[in-house]
Amino acid sequence: VQLQASGGGLVQAGGSLRLSCAASGRTYNPNAMAYFRQPLGREREFVGAIAWSSGHTWYADSVKGRFTISRDNPKNTAYLQMDALKPEDTAVYYCAVAWGRPVSTYSDPDHYNYWGQGTLVTVSS
Repeated sequence: VQLQASGGGLVQAGGSLRLSCAASGRTYNPNAMAYFRQPLGREREFVGAIAWSSGHTWYADSVKGRFTISRDNPKNTAYLQMDALKPEDTAVYYCAVAWGRPVSTYSDPDHYNYWGQGTLVTVSS
């Protein structure tokens, strides 16, 4: 299984970025994909997740209304659209996939068995 993450970079506060995460290596769809982030010197935290079959989404309170997670089924790719970015959104963002296992708590990183390499998002004030 491979996860190819892309889309990070530097943006001014109030700007937008879109992250993508392409998953490959299995012949069936994943159960869920999620994004987590880790600010420098802090713990990893949940950002958002999407259930692959239903398309239902969950978000951390800190990003609700500003971030949107979506998926492209045929491409097994998830996207994180980040709008109205704030300096406190600065972090390394990781995509994660639950593949071949059910997910009961989408914000729990232990439910995801594959992780991308991380992409840095820097929001300047």
